[in-house]
Formats: sequence, structure tokens, C-alpha cells
Amino acid sequence: MLNPQRLAIFATIIKAGSISAAAAQLRIGKSVVSRQLARLEEELGARLIQRSTRKLALTEIGDQVLQQARQIERALGNIEQLTDQHQQQVRGLLRVSSSIAARRPLVPLLAEFAQRYPEVKISLQLEDRIVDLIDEQIDVAIRTSSLVDSSLVARKLAENRSVIVAAPSYLARAGTPQTPEDLRDHACLLYTNGGRVFDEWTFTGKENIYAVRVDGPLQINDGGSLVGAAVAGAGILRVPVALARKELAEGSLVQVLADCPLPQGPATYAVYPAREFLALKTSVFIDFLKERMNQASS
Repeated sequence: MLNPQRLAIFATIIKAGSISAAAAQLRIGKSVVSRQLARLEEELGARLIQRSTRKLALTEIGDQVLQQARQIERALGNIEQLTDQHQQQVRGLLRVSSSIAARRPLVPLLAEFAQRYPEVKISLQLEDRIVDLIDEQIDVAIRTSSLVDSSLVARKLAENRSVIVAAPSYLARAGTPQTPEDLRDHACLLYTNGGRVFDEWTFTGKENIYAVRVDGPLQINDGGSLVGAAVAGAGILRVPVALARKELAEGSLVQVLADCPLPQGPATYAVYPAREFLALKTSVFIDFLKERMNQASS
């Protein structure tokens, strides 16, 4: 397959009038230009230019190739202009992947970002699976998990702090737990994902981390729905504070066992395929999320 860059160099040689002038225009060595021309002629199996000490003359096949080379040169220039614009303007389609559980704090941020950058369109894909960012053409994935070694780039957005909450109506009916062990006698709302039920709630003791196994009437694979169930008085919930911030502020949920510290959960990351030549829309979006999520967690 022909190298389009060599065709563009060939067109520059003819336009400049000499190999030396083309080298100066392209800001590369004269020997490099000569070598690229020789390789192009070798690939085509034909001489394109008749060289003399005074001037360059196109051969018949060289003249025909030049017409096509000029089109390629213009196309390369157009592509370069497009990529320059791409890197200088926050615009275009931004494909985002996230877990279903993270939608509650994420969606308002997407709406805010879209208002701030009206030339960006956001496509959000909510799935509780590890998405292949390259195959599925995802610009950035929002993941809250312990990351494994990968060819992907991960940038930490925020730490995750969890709290144990319940509705005042539930506490008035069932009483308020005083110790983590008391949770065994309460209706607890459980998160489930991929067939696994997260029914062991961990606490940080004086010397180690210990777990209390809990049970309750509801198992749901969506954090927002669990918050809704807790507000309705269905039971006690362990939840990332970002998912229940609004309800805690309004008083529809209150924190329980506040004096019993919980281990720090996995951080939230923005994950993307490559660091080099990252589109401006993606880098600006990641910076925005980091700023807003840090504010929310402080």
C-alpha cells in the first residue's frame, strides 16, 4: 500500500521546484526528501521526475501521479485542520459508560456539563459490566472499584465514604441500633450485583476490620432504588454518601451508628483508552467531574 506521506512530499517537491526547496519548506533534511522520493518511485516501479543539475522535469507517469498526489496533499491538510479544531473546541459526541448504581450522582453532573458546553452531546450507557472501551467506542468510563493492571488509563475522581442511614419513621417503629451487632435484629436493605448479595457490612474496630452479617426484606441492584426504599421506611441501608446526600440534607434519612467508623470504599475513577492525543471534550469532561465530585465529597 502506498504511503500517502510520500505522495504529499512528491507534490511538495514539484511545487517548491527542487528537492532542496521542498526540504526547507517541510523542515526536514534534503537527504530525507530524496530518500522518500526514491522509495515512492520504487513502490510505483516508475520514474516520476527526470533530474538534472538545473531543474526537475516530470515524466508522463509523474504528471499523472502528481494530480492524485495533490488531492492527497489537500486531504492531509484538511485532516490536520480537523484535528486542530477537534483539539481546540469542546464539541462533538461524548460516549460515557457507568454502572447503574452510579447514575444517581452522575446524571445531574452530565446535565450541568451539557449546559456548560452546549456543543457537546452526551451518550450515557448504564451497565453493570466491564465495558470494552475500544471495541464499543466509549470515550470515558466511570468506575467505582479496585482497579487491576490494565492498558487503560485511570484518573481518580473522588474517594468514596459510606454511611449507614434509615428513615425517622423506621427508627420510630423499630428502634435505633446502638452497636453494629444490633443490625442483626433489624431489617437491612441489601445491594446485589451479578448474583452476589452484599450482606456483610464491615466496620473498623480498634485493632482490625470486622464484618457483621445482616439480612432484610429487599435486595436491589440499584443504589438509587435502595435509597428510595430506605426513605419509605423499609429498613436500614449502608450506602455511599454521594447517593444519599439529598435525603440526608432534607432529613428524610438520618445517619445511624455515626460513631462506628466504616472502612474507606473503593475510589471512583475515570477510565479511558489512551492519554496521548486525548480529545479536548474528554479531558475537559474528566476535569469537570473531578472538580465537582471532590466538592461533593468534601
